[in-house]
Parts: sequence; C-alpha cells; structure tokens
Amino acid sequence: MTDTAEPLHGSPSRDRSSVPDDVLAAVRRIQLRASRVVNDVLAGHYHSTFRGAGMEFDEVRVYTPGDDVRTIDWNVTARTGVPHIKRFVEERELTVQLLVDVSASAGFGSVQRTRGEVAAELCALLALAAISNQDKVGLVMFGAEIERHVPPKKGKRHVLRVIREVLLHESRRGATQIAAALAYASRAQRRHSTLFLVSDFLVGDAEWKAVKTALRVASQRHDVIAVTLEDPRELELPVAGLVDLRDLETGERRLIDSSSRRVRAVYAEQAQQRRDARTELFRRLGVDEVVVDISGDWVEPLVRFFQRRERRARRRGGG
Repeated sequence: MTDTAEPLHGSPSRDRSSVPDDVLAAVRRIQLRASRVVNDVLAGHYHSTFRGAGMEFDEVRVYTPGDDVRTIDWNVTARTGVPHIKRFVEERELTVQLLVDVSASAGFGSVQRTRGEVAAELCALLALAAISNQDKVGLVMFGAEIERHVPPKKGKRHVLRVIREVLLHESRRGATQIAAALAYASRAQRRHSTLFLVSDFLVGDAEWKAVKTALRVASQRHDVIAVTLEDPRELELPVAGLVDLRDLETGERRLIDSSSRRVRAVYAEQAQQRRDARTELFRRLGVDEVVVDISGDWVEPLVRFFQRRERRARRRGGG
C-alpha cells in the first residue's frame, strides 16, 4: 500500500495547485488552532492515554517475586514445573485511523458551523496529537460508499493533507454505510490500531443492525472510539409553526407542525431513544464514545475523554 491518497469510486486526485485559496487559508487556521490545543492541553493526555495501548510479545522468562501474576504463562509453567511469565513491550508507534462520515448530513449545521467543518477540526486535533507522539495517521472518508482512503503516515505535511481532504470533500446523497467503513478499515489495517469513528450515527434500522455486527468485529482487533457529532436541532424542535423537514441523504420530506407541544415531545422522545440505544450499544461492546455538540465547544469533550482514558490506564497499571 502506498503512502499517497487513494481516490475511490472515481474521485479525482487533488494537488495543492487545485485547492482554492480560501480553503488553504481555512486549513491553515484549523491547523494553527489545533496545534495550540495539542501543545497546551492534549499532548500529555494523549501520550498517557495511548501509551502501551499497542503491545507486542517479547519473551517468556522465569517468574520473580513482584511480577504481575496476571502475566503468568500457564502452559510453559505446567510444562517446566517452574512459574514463567509472558513479557510484553510497548510498540514503538501506534497507528491512528480517522473514519469520517462525509455523507450528505455532514453539510448540516443549524448554528454557525456544519458537521463537516467540525469534523475537519476534530481530525486536525487528533492527527496532530498522534504525530506529536510519533504515531502514524490515516484517513477513511465514507458515505454511501468508501469515497477516499489516505494510508497512515507521519509528519505535519501529512496532517495538513488530512484536514484538506475532509474540508474539500463534496457530500453525496445516499444512506450512510458505517458498517462497510468499519469493515474496510479493518481490512486495510490488520495490525492493532486506534480507530476514531466520526459520525452522527443517524442511520436506518437495517444499517444500525449491520453497525452492531461490524462494531463487535472491529473492536475485537482494534481500539474503536466513537465520536458522535450532534446538532441541537436534531434533538429538539424549536417552535416555528409548519416546518418542512428533508432528509439530506434520502431526499424524503415531511411537513410537521412544530407549534404542537405533542409533536415536539414525540420528536424529542424519539431522539432520546436513539441516543440511549447508541450509548447502550457502545457500553456493551466496550467502545468509548465522545459526544460533541457542533454548536458549542468541541475541545472540552475531547479533553474529558482523554482524562477518562488516562485515569482508567492508571487504574489498570495500579498507579
């Protein structure tokens, strides 16, 4: 696999000369802001959180007092009659894969920014945190199909390319295929890696069923982290009289009366049911979730996530 972006399904390859000046300026602004956040806040948290997440077998040696009994190799111990332990060493580097939902709903935003713009900023922050730790970063963009794959690589120039790819992408109509994206990422990266799955997770029942299976399979090999991008208008309707709602991915339209208290209550209840089902699935599969309100601050949820993971790592290590 090469280290250049791989356009899929006829997507044209892009070079710097084809990128509009305003997009380049936006990429630079995002990169500068994300760099400040990483340097001031996240660099230490990232290292502490993912240090030792990728471990590889080194050797079997005789047990000595003070060794962790959980590392005892019972097969060798039974064969030799002498307690032995398995010794693991931390991999020199991790691979971080950013799986970004770029379906038509990525163009939605009811306040200041669209979901796609927030996704680009999040990817910048995560990518910069990873390369500051000498890790590789890859990108898979998906919607109704896998639309672009940038293989894992190091370096700030590579991070700029990742940001540019997400910002420049033109959303397409079609139902989001999260399960297919997870399967593709697992095939592309067979060794253990960290997968940040960035999506709104607003899919139909059939796809949600497929997502459950795909998450279960992917989380057995990889460290999967779900980043859910929510817009307040998808959780609660404002009082605005008759509202013509259109599904950005299917084109389906529905006229509702938002002045009706009952209509607003049903809308909010259904939204909460979707959130509860999503949270329960992630909890059951051991998948961490970061919920980001795209109308607000997206940095704080990530900081809290890293702090939670850091505390958990310390507890596992007995520190």
